[in-house]
Amino acid sequence: MKKTTQFLLMAVAMLFTTAIIAQSTITGTVIDSELNTPLPGANVVEKGTSNGVSTDFDGNFKLTTQATAGEIAISYVGYGTVTVAFNGSANLGNITIKPDNSLEEIVIIGSGVIDLAEDRKTPIAVSTIKANRIQEKAGNSDLPELLKSTPSVHTTQRGGFGDGQMFLRGFDQTNTAFLLNGQPINGAEDGKMYWSNWSGVLDVAQAVQVQRGLGSSKLAISSVGGTVNIVTKTIDKKEGGFIQQMIGNDGYTKTSASYSTGMSEKGFAFTALLGHWRGDGYVDHTEGQGQTYFLSFGYKVNDNHVLNLMLTGAPQWHAAAGSADLIDFLEEDRGRRYNSWNATNVDSPNNLASGVYPGGRNIYHKPVANINWDWNINDKSSLSTVLYGSLGRGAFVQSQFSSGVATYARGSNNNHNWYGLVSNYNNELNENLSFNVGADVRLYNGVHFRSVNEFFTVDSVSDSSIYNGGAYEVTKAYGGINPWNILFNTNDDHAQRLHPYYDYEEDINYLGVFGQIEYSKDKFSAFFQGSASTQSHVRTEYGNSSTEGKGEKSETVNNPGFNVKLGGAYNINVNNIVFLNTGYYSRQPYHSDLFIDDRGSNQLNPLSDENQKITGIEAGYKYIGEKISANLNLYYTIWDNRIDYDSEDTDDDNIADVFYSTSPIKQVHMGGELELFARPTDNLELQGFLSVGNWEYDGDVTLIKTVEGGGAPVEVGTSYIDGAKVGNAAQFTAGIGAKYEILPRFKVDANWNQFDKLYGNANYGGSEFSNPDNRGSIELPSFDTVDLGLSYKWLLGKNDQNSLQFRLNVNNLFDEVYLEYSDENKHVEAGDESWKGVNVENRVRFGYGRTWNFSLRYNF
Repeated sequence: MKKTTQFLLMAVAMLFTTAIIAQSTITGTVIDSELNTPLPGANVVEKGTSNGVSTDFDGNFKLTTQATAGEIAISYVGYGTVTVAFNGSANLGNITIKPDNSLEEIVIIGSGVIDLAEDRKTPIAVSTIKANRIQEKAGNSDLPELLKSTPSVHTTQRGGFGDGQMFLRGFDQTNTAFLLNGQPINGAEDGKMYWSNWSGVLDVAQAVQVQRGLGSSKLAISSVGGTVNIVTKTIDKKEGGFIQQMIGNDGYTKTSASYSTGMSEKGFAFTALLGHWRGDGYVDHTEGQGQTYFLSFGYKVNDNHVLNLMLTGAPQWHAAAGSADLIDFLEEDRGRRYNSWNATNVDSPNNLASGVYPGGRNIYHKPVANINWDWNINDKSSLSTVLYGSLGRGAFVQSQFSSGVATYARGSNNNHNWYGLVSNYNNELNENLSFNVGADVRLYNGVHFRSVNEFFTVDSVSDSSIYNGGAYEVTKAYGGINPWNILFNTNDDHAQRLHPYYDYEEDINYLGVFGQIEYSKDKFSAFFQGSASTQSHVRTEYGNSSTEGKGEKSETVNNPGFNVKLGGAYNINVNNIVFLNTGYYSRQPYHSDLFIDDRGSNQLNPLSDENQKITGIEAGYKYIGEKISANLNLYYTIWDNRIDYDSEDTDDDNIADVFYSTSPIKQVHMGGELELFARPTDNLELQGFLSVGNWEYDGDVTLIKTVEGGGAPVEVGTSYIDGAKVGNAAQFTAGIGAKYEILPRFKVDANWNQFDKLYGNANYGGSEFSNPDNRGSIELPSFDTVDLGLSYKWLLGKNDQNSLQFRLNVNNLFDEVYLEYSDENKHVEAGDESWKGVNVENRVRFGYGRTWNFSLRYNF
């Protein structure tokens, strides 16, 4: 027995000694290739095991391996993975890793509520724009322009600053969900996006991720076409900042400055960015100007708790550009810069309409604040919560005339108070199974009215309409054209509002719950997502209220909704992945669909009480290689049971009293997307994409008339739109991009984009589709554009820690002349005048010609 015990002790000692001998200690420092600085938080893992560590704030790591020889993999979100071999204990020195095509930095604030593709093992159709590319390419454009070189994205500039629009897989912005750090930012009333209100978002963006189709978001949001996640800066771990000056075409100038303290030893951090811009606009009389501010206060309480407070806004004003008949652009050599919204002989001391003034100015200020709390409960679970709020104040301001003389500026005000909470709990049940659950709460109050923004040649405005029993006179002006004044000088006096038929509010309250469970083992992964929500709508009418000062409330409308998504992926090997996702949405109608008149009536649309039905299925293949990677996606989406409407005023009271609705509208969107990335050499990066779609209406619709006050709907006609192409977005797009480093830090890049199968907007209420023998949507001429960029980074200071960057962008280098959209579908008949095959009676807008911007940026 004694010998047996001695033998067992000896065996245990030998095994323990062998285990010690088999270990090695590996050290090194991970370096960011672009900044040439240490990279904190990078993951260092022994390949084939779960054994790993993270680099410290100086980029250093120390890893005790389980084998004497092998490989370690070094990775960081937004950077390519680097594999390094080891044989015994060693110091590997500096290991440089380069940014890839995903996120620029680790998102350490609100990570649990920001649904990014990297957070789920089952892939989706996704493209990510990094911070350094945003910095290079954004220039003086809106965010949609930045995304035009990604598959199935089509953008239009619409003439004025901040008026751009984006279409994703043929769906407009009301059917694409936009999120800012996990919070929904589409308009609560109608789903619309106004980029002028977000003109500063690219200044503070850390990354923009376009998730096409079903995406990875767990919220019950309007993601028929897809989801765009905008991730802003939060806590910067390193001290530093920048000062930048930009100039551009048509008098554009922009100055920006930012500074971050870095994280102190006690865990505090602060980041601030301020900016100012102005310009005359590419289209005639579309001048604008604005500011950007971004403040972020962070506090890392300990390793388990991180807090961040963010405040950002972009107050601005800009003049709008109207569309016009194509013949109006061609006549009198007006050209594509022509603005159909021009008014003359307006004298304004505040320069609202001095000299020549277009038909309207958008003036808005929308401060957004949120508080993020990330709690790492333990190694397996975490909780992320964001509490947010925004106060929107602004108006579309137009000059009013009497006998040809401008008398005052009238503002159509669209204010709101919006508060919300998103919280997500995540738990890794075991190495194969994880789940998360959360809540999404939104409280929205919208305020709409008309008022005087500025008096020109009169001191007051009388209105003979009846307001709570009598005529009234407006003697006060609010806001002018200064968005800061509009924010702090809001007209809360109903008696000082113009046109009593346009004075109302709405309250929209939303409560949603969501969850996801994900399974992953070996080469297979699968997920299931689900969400359920309910929202209530109440409209309060003040202008036509018989209750003095209190308004009249509508009945409360409650709408439940839900969505489900599931999918799976199989890793054929380390380089090849295939996946299949499907989903179904039961989406509530927007508030603007429920209440069909915004000028004096609480009347409900009798045809919009049912949810819209969206079904999607998509399949994909991903190839990941050392020199080349590729994504192939196929999709099929049905958008059904949608009701649209219009209204008509049949008397002289300016109140709509006849409403035209449609029977359910059905659209089918199908197509394929190919995206390629290659790095043939260290100095050359290539990118290409191809999108082929077929988006059309399925079935004709019946036009239905409803008279104010109720009554049975009456059929008044048929719109023969079956098979008509969905308009406003090119159904075929392709592009090639390249970036070449000619000399160290001196780079040239170019993008060529092709657009084809672009159709006019299918206005099913128009005469073009009233005949069963109609010819469908018109096709606009195909076009292509080339964009060019040059950049150089001059390293300065001790250890090259500072730099001076030069950047030049030239968009539409060859000055291509093209139509970016048509609101009508008038075909060319015998005797009609045409331009490139398009009837000149169609209402259109041309795209921008050659534009440019140059920036000088000092990083410290």
